[in-house]
Amino acid sequence: MKFGGTSIADGKKIRHVAQLLIGYREAGDQVVAITSALGGVTDGLLTNAAEASQKGKVSQIKEFMTDLAKKHYDAIGYAIDDERIADDVIETIDSRIDELEKALIGICYLGELTPRSIDYISSYGERLAVPIISGAIRSLGTDSMPFTGGEAGIVTTSDYGSAQPLEKSYDQIQNNISALVETSIPVITGFIAEDKKGIITTLGRGGSDFTASLVGAAIRADEIWLWKEVHGIMTTDPKIVPEASPIPQISYIEAMELSYFGAKVLHPRAIEPAIKHGIPVRVKNTFDIEYPGTLIVADQTRKEDVVKAVTLIRKVAAVNISGAGMVGAIGTAARIFSALAKAGVNIIMISQSSSEANMSLVVEEAHLKKAVKALRSEFNKGVVGEVAYDKDVCVVAVVGAGMDGIPGVAGKVFGALGKGKINVIMISQGSSQHNISFAISEKDAEEAVRVLHQKFGLGSKKRSGQ
Repeated sequence: MKFGGTSIADGKKIRHVAQLLIGYREAGDQVVAITSALGGVTDGLLTNAAEASQKGKVSQIKEFMTDLAKKHYDAIGYAIDDERIADDVIETIDSRIDELEKALIGICYLGELTPRSIDYISSYGERLAVPIISGAIRSLGTDSMPFTGGEAGIVTTSDYGSAQPLEKSYDQIQNNISALVETSIPVITGFIAEDKKGIITTLGRGGSDFTASLVGAAIRADEIWLWKEVHGIMTTDPKIVPEASPIPQISYIEAMELSYFGAKVLHPRAIEPAIKHGIPVRVKNTFDIEYPGTLIVADQTRKEDVVKAVTLIRKVAAVNISGAGMVGAIGTAARIFSALAKAGVNIIMISQSSSEANMSLVVEEAHLKKAVKALRSEFNKGVVGEVAYDKDVCVVAVVGAGMDGIPGVAGKVFGALGKGKINVIMISQGSSQHNISFAISEKDAEEAVRVLHQKFGLGSKKRSGQ
């Protein structure tokens, strides 16, 4: 069971989570808890680390550390009512606060913040949270032990900021954690791990879900539950369409497509270990535990729902590469992708005309400048005549394994957009047919989501009876 920052935002919520875990254990389930940092802590750590490297104000760091310590002391005061356990946890928190303050002050004097340092600083969010949650469980009469990801057995590459777990992690987690679940509730930090040298690494933002999936696969759990502040994976963003509703069941591949195409409920890599080991993943609401949530399973058989969800990616840009010299020129695409890879540009979508005279890409807005620079440098004369870009775009994706082999889905999508007078800039669909994605003007993005959500009958009216 993994709990996000909103689920453990303060002492009251931490106590609720401890009671929830004990409740499942007393009902006969063996459980392991994975936790994020307390709400807002990781963002605070990263902001202050960046400012420490730029401004070097030790007084600002001291003030931040005072506030951070108070936040965690307040949480202990509410979550743990056993004085001896509370004192034990405070001692651990004090030690870690002291280590963190020294590291941040060091960054002030050095004026430098490396990827390795960022991982070290950001790890403290989870490392401060875990002792409190474990202490809250113990104060309610159930044994519990806190672990960092490294202590649990997660070993990764040294790619700071987005480290990859090594295969031996599975055996190490099983050896370190499996036996403990019979008599206690182990609590493990999400998001953080260690490389072979014992240096702290992170799995990237949102990596706590990834940790849960890794641990669940390693201990051969029956299910992996991701506790959030929502009722499950939604048919779309409720802020855009108030009628959006939770999807009762989707396949792994649909969940992966949704997480890639902007659905914030899941980290894109989060369920890879679960897929590999065939373990169902459930997304549930911490504050409405009776609600079944969304079950993510291997099954891809078509249900009555051809389309499961419509999702939107913002902060992207379109790049258009064109030139008569591209027609029949072997290796042009390879040069385009190699140039972008060398520049560290992530490509979200690709579309090429059959004439070969034009290729369009969608990239993250943050990568636009270096993408255009890399392409213009690669093709400064000859094959490509122009590299143009448009920042005023969004990507909309229509997702559903049920689209595979069903004629007319694309027609419905673009017919509905046409009726809504929404112009499509670029289209992409893989041969798997699990999603149709397209780029449109930013001003039309939310209306496109509303139109398609209605066209495919998604939302509360249809699903309330399921």
